[in-house]
Amino acid sequence: MYDYEVLIIGSGAAGLGVALRIADRAKVAIIAKTRLQECSTFYAQGGISAVLDAQDSIESHIQDTLKAGAGLCDPEIVHLVVSQGRECIRWLLDKGATFTEVESEDGEKHLHLTKEGGHSHRRIVHAADATGREVETSLLSHAKTHPNIDLFEYHNAIDLITANKLNMGPQRVMGAYVLDRKAHRVLTFRAKSVVLATGGAAKVYLYTSNPDTATGDGIAMAWRAGCRIANMEFMQFHPTCLYHPQARSFLISEALRGEGARLLLPNGTPFMQRFDSRGELAPRDIVARAIDHEIKRLGVDYVYLDISHKSAHFIRSHFPTIYSRCLEFGIDMTREPIPVVPAAHYTCGGVITNAWGQTDIDGLYAVGETACTGLHGANRMASNSLLECLVFASQAASDLKRRLTDLPAPPKLPPWDESKVTNSDEEVVVSHNWDEIRRFMWDYVGIVRTDKRLQRALRRVEMLKQEIAEYYGHFRVTSDLLELRNLIIVAELIVQCAMRRKESRGLHYTLDYPEADYHHPVQNTVLPSPFSRQKKR
Repeated sequence: MYDYEVLIIGSGAAGLGVALRIADRAKVAIIAKTRLQECSTFYAQGGISAVLDAQDSIESHIQDTLKAGAGLCDPEIVHLVVSQGRECIRWLLDKGATFTEVESEDGEKHLHLTKEGGHSHRRIVHAADATGREVETSLLSHAKTHPNIDLFEYHNAIDLITANKLNMGPQRVMGAYVLDRKAHRVLTFRAKSVVLATGGAAKVYLYTSNPDTATGDGIAMAWRAGCRIANMEFMQFHPTCLYHPQARSFLISEALRGEGARLLLPNGTPFMQRFDSRGELAPRDIVARAIDHEIKRLGVDYVYLDISHKSAHFIRSHFPTIYSRCLEFGIDMTREPIPVVPAAHYTCGGVITNAWGQTDIDGLYAVGETACTGLHGANRMASNSLLECLVFASQAASDLKRRLTDLPAPPKLPPWDESKVTNSDEEVVVSHNWDEIRRFMWDYVGIVRTDKRLQRALRRVEMLKQEIAEYYGHFRVTSDLLELRNLIIVAELIVQCAMRRKESRGLHYTLDYPEADYHHPVQNTVLPSPFSRQKKR
């Protein structure tokens, strides 16, 4: 039994942000499925949106975000997040993060601001094209040396422990069961509060820009515990991932298009102006659908992204990571275009929270991509994600500081029971089911959907869900099995949310309902939890 005041599941910017802001007041544990830095934050290239330029304004950033969200953003949450952008950048600088600078005519250095799709001004703070790596390593260096923070690598959360499950009074979180992957044993973590910061769920798709850890663990655990989940139909597909047989999940940052890169057909013809007057700087859902349309229309495997009209020095200095990676595959982006395809990238839906990161269960918080805060609506605007992580880490930590003394210490918890399970002799079932889920989600619940495709996907979900549950009940848990169990829940939530939305809006596009429905009050798609008798807090 491990005892902490705050247990944080996930080691990206959101989880580390909570930990570093609360650790002076509480004993904190952070658990990570693999290496601590193996998270979506580490691989984020673009940057962090913040209003820093005199020509920009908070109101402009708000309006850009609301427009990208296609009418489903919560305006109060958008204002809350956008207004804290400058403070978040200052906090990161205080933690030692270093961002790209530019020298003005008077010789003073300022943060270099770039522009990305959906933004009307340059407001993206970045560290060349490896912003996430800079943020993650800076925050992790502080967490590793803080006396009140314990770090657990290769520890995979299995399930939340709640009062409801143990018949111990009013519903609240008490901790979690966690698989120690190296010791092959299940540990019990007891905590006053648990923070879900596990990232998104894009690994439910065959092609994704996300690391292998993005299997929707926090969303699935919260759902099983009784939390409401919303907007899972809005899965963002990044328009430009590198297309190459050996290039696995490598993202070509939107910042290239912000600096003038053009999307071209195989014959060299630009095509984005035919789909949107903003061209390459249209929001991601529009660009991804345009590329998908052209690939299917022409029967080709990819289109091109070309920035070779810029100087070689500019390209190498602004995009060193992308330049080096492309060169590994024989592509010199200073001389030739880059072959690109869309890939699943960001989960706009998730666990419903309020402005303080609180979920439906007392003591349980969700931050970052795991949460559905109301910021993104039907489509996340570029570089608002790291901003959301940092703001809601601050919000959750502030709420925890106020509430920790009042949250009761959990009672003694029962240990994990493995008395009725054995070691699996059929691991091939897990790998086959993993592959099947990701393939049918890509084929039937991808960039363009139909009722028929969604029905096909739901039938496969129901069949696999039963098979996985039976397997889970008979064999000892492994990391692959835990992720598979979470993936099938995520797949079901995405399909059911998509089936409920009888319109096309933002990231959800269906051929059966190609227009947005503006004639009726628009409500976020919310699925009732298995424990719907819980009152909304």
